[in-house]
Amino acid sequence: MPIIRMSANKKYDFLIVGSGLFGATFARLATDAGKRCLVIDKRLHAGGNIYCENIEGINVHKYGAHIFHTSDKRVWDFVNSIVPFNRYTNSPVAAAPDGNLYNLPFNMNTFYKMWGVKTPSEAKAKIDEQRGDAIERMSKAGIYEARNLEEQAISLVGNDIYELLIKGYTEKQWGRPCDQLPAFIIRRLPVRLTFDNNYFNDAYQGIPIGGYNKLIDRLLEGSELKLGTDFFQNRHYWASIADKIVFTGKIDEYYGYRFGRLEYRTVKFETEIINEPNYQGNAVVNYTSADIPFTRIIEHKHFEAFGDDVYSNPHTVISREYSTEWTDGMEPFYPVNDEKNQETYKRYKELADREPNVIFGGRLAEYKYYDMAPIINQAFKQWERF
Repeated sequence: MPIIRMSANKKYDFLIVGSGLFGATFARLATDAGKRCLVIDKRLHAGGNIYCENIEGINVHKYGAHIFHTSDKRVWDFVNSIVPFNRYTNSPVAAAPDGNLYNLPFNMNTFYKMWGVKTPSEAKAKIDEQRGDAIERMSKAGIYEARNLEEQAISLVGNDIYELLIKGYTEKQWGRPCDQLPAFIIRRLPVRLTFDNNYFNDAYQGIPIGGYNKLIDRLLEGSELKLGTDFFQNRHYWASIADKIVFTGKIDEYYGYRFGRLEYRTVKFETEIINEPNYQGNAVVNYTSADIPFTRIIEHKHFEAFGDDVYSNPHTVISREYSTEWTDGMEPFYPVNDEKNQETYKRYKELADREPNVIFGGRLAEYKYYDMAPIINQAFKQWERF
């Protein structure tokens, strides 16, 4: 049965289809301005892919790790005005095919472990040497511009980093050999000549204290919420009860797949309770070997427990992530950014641009992968149109 927060209003200014971060942010902005919002979601929980499930007292990121980061002070101040954030800093580790653990992003800790270099000049010389070798080989073969991801990556960072830390992980993530993936997927690779394991360069970073559900619940305060409610099962009715629609679902589904279906990659999760307080010592460990079927293991406790606090709970929860092709019935995660899909999306967008009373927003409606802060910024921009 749908879960309903009742409202005395029968008529709404906005019907918001989807209670993920875009829809919930738009709802907050609209209700703060005195607008009446109805938010519907076909899932039985609010929050979209940032929803957390409490297991053994740990907030488990049900749809994969979500780490909030931004350099946009306006966005940071906004989310912190809703709920306080902690000091979590993303510092992933890569378990490589050679049996070693390497720090990410590529930095002096990575280069010291890989080559034994101790100074930035030594590291730069080693990378330049490997890049030069790769570019020379390509030039001799008559290749002057990278034709695929493999050539692009090697020309940026050389063979050692590519083979150990990029190739296997990327092929698992996309389900295709790197020499069959477009070069633009890796336009650049972060190389830091400092001993800094902070993955992001942004000024602000953290996790909502108490988990993302607290953020979503506060964003949705003042809106009527109906869960377990599929817009497409009665779209004419839902469209008739509001002046405008904010649509965050799949844009191709909205238009009845008239130009064909857009393609996605998705992720399967294998979640396990471990009877020890600290399984891997880090929130995120990537597995870059092609021989290991999962891409990474997330240990959720480390997003919110630091130092000795990790040991206050005798259990921990991990999730192994398996990247796979998306099919109907699965949750679409990553748009497939090839020419065919982008051309299809452009045709849908042309239709969307002619809709005066429908706002399309979010990763599915815009067929674009977004981090969380840009999603919020997009909601700001859409709201400011009114």
